[in-house]
Amino acid sequence: MDVYEAIKKRRDVRSWFSDKHIDNNTLGRILKAGNYAPSVGLSQPWNYILIRDIETRKKIKAVVEEKRMDFYNSLPDEKKIKFQNIKIEGILESDLNMAVTCDVSRKGPDILGRATMPEMSEYSVVLSIENMWLAARAEGIGMGWISFIDPDMVKKILGIPESIKLVGYLAVGYLSEDHDIPELEEKKWEKRLDVSNFVYMDKWGEKPDPETIDKLKNSWI
Repeated sequence: MDVYEAIKKRRDVRSWFSDKHIDNNTLGRILKAGNYAPSVGLSQPWNYILIRDIETRKKIKAVVEEKRMDFYNSLPDEKKIKFQNIKIEGILESDLNMAVTCDVSRKGPDILGRATMPEMSEYSVVLSIENMWLAARAEGIGMGWISFIDPDMVKKILGIPESIKLVGYLAVGYLSEDHDIPELEEKKWEKRLDVSNFVYMDKWGEKPDPETIDKLKNSWI
């Protein structure tokens, strides 16, 4: 699978996990892909906590369920109906969970490129997650980023020090089936817009000429 195909077929997965186990060689390739991500000042501020223990995952799931209900209760009635049919996590169904953290102290205080934009450390961790996501997809493995969490509670469960930031909590596993479009699009919650909706030329608000827009719409995939 080339990189463009992996990007196109990557899904934020909560459903369709199979019971196939991820072996350590495959997992190692995915982690190494994450470690090859660009990072500000080559600081590599990430750590990856691999979570197979079911009891630990049940504790995380309980946190997620609480946040899910908070969101559900905040919705208008018409959206509550749609949301009931959307799965927001695959914590117990996936082969493993992974917490990805950011350590801004890694390699000392004088990190090249971070002085004017300290948030670059967290951006670096996000790039690492995306690298792993694409590598996982190329391996036939799905990944879901679970954002219905209380980061402080999850950090406490996992014993993450206060100085370390939790950036991502992921469900990872082989898939029983592929889907051509995201689950949120299948469930009529949201749909993907074409890239031409988001492109300006030279300055904010200035759209490219119609010929350029047409080529953007019809290129690649």
